[in-house]
Amino acid sequence: MSALIIKQGILDTIQDNGRFGHQHNGINPGGAMDTIAASIANILAGNKRDAPIIELHFPAATFQFTTACIIALSGGDFAAAINDECIPLNTAVLVAKDAVLKFSKPVNGARCYIAVSGGWKAFNWLNSYSTNLKIALGGYHGRALKKGDLPESILPGTINENILAGKSFFLLNETIDVRSLYNLSGKIRCTLGAEFSWLSKQAKQELFETEYTISTKSDRMGFQLEGSLLHTIKTESLRSSAVTKGTLQLLPSGKLIVLMADHQTTGGYPKVAHVINADISSMAQKAINEKIEFSLVDLQEAEDLFVAQQHHLNNLENKLHQQKLKHTNIL
Repeated sequence: MSALIIKQGILDTIQDNGRFGHQHNGINPGGAMDTIAASIANILAGNKRDAPIIELHFPAATFQFTTACIIALSGGDFAAAINDECIPLNTAVLVAKDAVLKFSKPVNGARCYIAVSGGWKAFNWLNSYSTNLKIALGGYHGRALKKGDLPESILPGTINENILAGKSFFLLNETIDVRSLYNLSGKIRCTLGAEFSWLSKQAKQELFETEYTISTKSDRMGFQLEGSLLHTIKTESLRSSAVTKGTLQLLPSGKLIVLMADHQTTGGYPKVAHVINADISSMAQKAINEKIEFSLVDLQEAEDLFVAQQHHLNNLENKLHQQKLKHTNIL
């Protein structure tokens, strides 16, 4: 199975859950910004959670499928349609040969993920299929997808198209309610960073009382925030140390930046807080000019929230795995 890109998107790349174990060599993990959505789409398509997946930003690419296949979308809602008929997120969809998938507007969320049964074929570099754009390795020739590209499924397979009955797509029974996997409270939860004590008393209060706006300078490397400028009581230089996805760094200007998937491996700016793992995917779906607030939790609560989230995701995967035999009736 292949999908011809007939219209190029602004930044669509093949990703997986990330490239780990190489930060000491200056190679960041990368991977999907929203690993929950990427996992959900893969589970629905009958894949392992970390199978190669396409991460879409709006305006997103338009795809024409060369054969019938099973796909699933999760994450941001970009008003997806097949042959101009809307299809839902978080649902397995059987798509007919020559059908066209396009996205018309950003309804909510910032990143949408498209999985295909078998996973997308991609270049494996250092045990990951994620695209590293700076080094131009991994994914689809180490770059973003462009018009004329023909990404393929790892396991092509043959689809019994009789179930389509001449339609361009058919919604399968597999669907997932993802709301409990995201933080819907409106506040992104954080733990304190190593240099939180560097903040002035007023800055400590403002960090968790200020409404911030995601700047237009934000990208996969990090979200720069506009809001109250935070001041420190220390002025000495800080030796560079390891940083990770979700680290809140305080820039010399007093602005905050939240490091995301393509973050640098080390940083010399004060680390005043960290977005908890359970809220990273919620943070990843924040769009440019969207407003956010932070709230404080302790390490035990952060760990409990992440364990509960992963346990729920595992349960969903097991439930869908039991239904996977339904796919075999059409393959």
